[in-house]
Amino acid sequence: MSLLLQISRAIDRLNEWVGRWVSWLVLAAVLISAGNAVVRKVFNNSSNALLEIQWYLFAAVFLLAAGYTLLRQEHVKIDVVLGRFSKRTQIKIEIFGILAFLLPFAATVITLVWPLVVKAYVSGEVSGNAGGLIRWPVFALVPAGFALLALQGLSELIKRLAFLQGLIDDPTRKAQAKSAEEELAEAIRAQAAAGGQK
Repeated sequence: MSLLLQISRAIDRLNEWVGRWVSWLVLAAVLISAGNAVVRKVFNNSSNALLEIQWYLFAAVFLLAAGYTLLRQEHVKIDVVLGRFSKRTQIKIEIFGILAFLLPFAATVITLVWPLVVKAYVSGEVSGNAGGLIRWPVFALVPAGFALLALQGLSELIKRLAFLQGLIDDPTRKAQAKSAEEELAEAIRAQAAAGGQK
């Protein structure tokens, strides 16, 4: 199990690095979008390539950060029923979900999309819009993103099995204790309380 935990930590480091790197793509998309808007308004000129690169960047953020989101325990969970069980039962249900749904779904998507990526690359497929971009890079984001998600699913599976054996702490605990929204709400309440005492 120690070797598996080392593999899990390596996968976690990979997705942590990808997640931090991909966050810069949000800034790039915003700058490109703002620049395109300014050029369109000021010079009455626009570029389909600039519009499409924004879509590509959004796709990259959404797909490549899926594994990072799973690592951070930030995927949407419906805990209405699950929250009523003991932690060990919750972990067992999550193991079932990873094995029965997450890993098979990721493998299916990768298998189905890969031929489309190869076809787009070989044919040099280009967007139908005037001045549009080549398509294979954005198509390649799909199997890349699902591969990172599958790897993180494997890491989460290892951590949950190790938890059941008593080797590690609860792997479902979020890395960040409070969300940005919770921290902002606390700051507003503290400021309101300080203003009310004056």
